[in-house]
Amino acid sequence: MPRAAVAAAALTAAAIAAGAARPHAIALPILLAALAALAAALTWLESGADRAKELAVVATLGAVAAVGHVVLHPVPGVQPVTLITVATGAALGVRAGVGVGVVAPFISNFALGQGPWTLWQMLAWGACGAVGAACGPLLRRRVVFALLLGVLGLAFSAVMDVWSWAAYYEQHTWATFVANEARGFPFDVAHAAGNVVFALVAGPELLRLLDRFGRRLRAEVVWA
Repeated sequence: MPRAAVAAAALTAAAIAAGAARPHAIALPILLAALAALAAALTWLESGADRAKELAVVATLGAVAAVGHVVLHPVPGVQPVTLITVATGAALGVRAGVGVGVVAPFISNFALGQGPWTLWQMLAWGACGAVGAACGPLLRRRVVFALLLGVLGLAFSAVMDVWSWAAYYEQHTWATFVANEARGFPFDVAHAAGNVVFALVAGPELLRLLDRFGRRLRAEVVWA
């Protein structure tokens, strides 16, 4: 059994134990659960046929997304990671989409700052890649692509808001939750709006480019 799978099982058990021991302290259980989910995702990504080619593609596209994230960081909430992750999932499959979503924030945060938020960004953007793969046939239409990216921008921000509420507030009440949401609302809207603009400008074009790349990647040369 891969070590990542063993780690996932151990972290899941630890999360359950921590939640049972201190039911009102939610930060540690959800952190352990997130680590377990990431370990399970890494186990899945390292398996499968042609994994060397796929990992090379994931690393390249993840690096491109990371560079875009760093370059646009001065504009709060606006970045191309969701666009590239969703397009990768739609064109190259769920494994590649999840992989790019996991890799991009890990790389970009070496420049922007690593911290516990990196884990949640990796999981949230990995989920965006999976959604892109599931909705692939629908994303050939520019407006549908833009609408999906807007929704995913809000969903990503919601995950990060819940994490910050759990991690930084001592009292986990509705009042503190609403206060945390209100504080992050402008950035959440900027993220969603930026995603919509990116999709309207370049979404289908990026998808067609990755489609062509995927066909070449999967092509096999047979010598007669």
